[in-house]
Amino acid sequence: MDNQPKNTVLIVDDEPLNIQVLSQALSPWYRIKAATSGVTALEVASSDDPPDLILLDIKMPEMDGYAVCQKLKRRRSTSDIPVIFITGKNSTEDETKGLELGAVDYITKPFSVPIVMARVRNQIMLKVKTDMLEELISTDSLTEVANRRRFDIVLSEEWRRCIRSNEPLSLLMIDLDFFKNINDSYGHPAGDVCLKEVASILNKSMRRSADTLARFGGEEFVAIVPNADFEAAMHLAERMRKDVEDLRITLPNTQEVVTLTTSIGVTSALPKRGSSQNELLDVADEQLYKAKHDGRNCVKGANLDE
Repeated sequence: MDNQPKNTVLIVDDEPLNIQVLSQALSPWYRIKAATSGVTALEVASSDDPPDLILLDIKMPEMDGYAVCQKLKRRRSTSDIPVIFITGKNSTEDETKGLELGAVDYITKPFSVPIVMARVRNQIMLKVKTDMLEELISTDSLTEVANRRRFDIVLSEEWRRCIRSNEPLSLLMIDLDFFKNINDSYGHPAGDVCLKEVASILNKSMRRSADTLARFGGEEFVAIVPNADFEAAMHLAERMRKDVEDLRITLPNTQEVVTLTTSIGVTSALPKRGSSQNELLDVADEQLYKAKHDGRNCVKGANLDE
């Protein structure tokens, strides 16, 4: 148990003394991060090392806690981080507003340290269980990448986000060439090993935490690549194709080494209101078919903005 990594709590307050008191109380059990402004809090929450829970003051200069919470809940990457308001605002209207914005709890100052600790513990435990359940229902059990359900959710969310931010969105459809030959020649357990190895190398090829790889079905994978234009998406697809081609997979029992290749269809678009992400998916699938038709082990793409 002692070797388990500590959960992270972000304390956001423009009063250093409040941060110090809370840090001293919570640091034996949690990893503590601190921010004295709403802008800094949003940066920490959106980083590659986000907190598991945020203790957020409401009354702060420039951006108050309500605005911070609202921005957190609007962003896909931070919307699931639980927020507890700790504030001097003690009216029913203030508490109602905080909870309606998405906070999970509301603690008024002067606060009791034991009560804060108990509520933090309860919310951390709930967050851990929720994360475990979400991962279970969103992950393909064989390859351990996102499943089709998760893909549909992420694509829809990224499409809407790219509309708001006016950023491009790219999609890669990836299919293993002649995969049926593996199952027919060596059996389905060998095919499963190949699928796991390929999923792992494709995940490593992407490199950015914002990208999502999902198993689309059978021997087909799909990659969602936000904020990447057509040229960047084609470059990523070629890297994936080469990484899979260079892969040497040792099959169980036989110890025979096999190689695989992929056909990849790529498309990019600048999402606009009134348009649909389904067009992106359809064109990527068309380009995958073209790659198959043109000899396999190649990348074909179409830019929807040209």
